[in-house]
Amino acid sequence: MVDKKTLIICVSIHHGNTFKIAEVIGKELDAKIIKPSDIEKENIFDYDLVGFGSGIYNQKHHVSLFNLIEKLPPQNNRKTFIFSTNTFGLKTLHKPFNIKIIEKGFNIIGEFTCPGFIDYEFVKYFFGGLSKNRPNKNDLIAARDFAKEMRERIK
Repeated sequence: MVDKKTLIICVSIHHGNTFKIAEVIGKELDAKIIKPSDIEKENIFDYDLVGFGSGIYNQKHHVSLFNLIEKLPPQNNRKTFIFSTNTFGLKTLHKPFNIKIIEKGFNIIGEFTCPGFIDYEFVKYFFGGLSKNRPNKNDLIAARDFAKEMRERIK
């Protein structure tokens, strides 16, 4: 349990890969998990730490997260973390979103990513999908460990 309030804003569309990660992180941080469309029901200023998570679509986080950031007021150095699932677990794919949230005034204190199963038509046809059975048990343990680091960083 954490004495700081944490909000996780997560988009998980195709297989629920990213939501699995959000649930593990959320449990460790005692966080509320919502979709970007639900932020109007929440006051982001009520939270000490805000996490943003998404699968990676066309080399970046889901467009709904970018749209949400555009609508938010300046954040005055609010602590945040970013997470994703993507075919190969590449953190470099966070860069476009990182730029946007830094411009909005967020302070990124951590990033997490792991592979997530993908079976779009092309990869399904040729490979039967990539990163099968991911995130797996080890990915979920790594997500929990990441959440523990975030908890330490906001103390």
